[in-house]
Amino acid sequence: MEWQERALCAQTDPEAFFPEKGGSTREAKRICSGCEVRPECLEYALENDERFGIWGGMSERERRKQRRRAV
Repeated sequence: MEWQERALCAQTDPEAFFPEKGGSTREAKRICSGCEVRPECLEYALENDERFGIWGGMSERERRKQRRRAV
């Protein structure tokens, strides 16, 4: 997908976006906050039910809550 090529995470250590259980998501969310494709990334994660990692600045738990609110 074209938006993925412009994503800041593509230029960063991917481990920041897939922390160990209980690990900090702060660095990944900081990077996401300045990314121009954040909305596309979040939409992709929600549409494809991504269950791991930080997508569009949200953790899996945050995306799950957002999906529940949308239903």
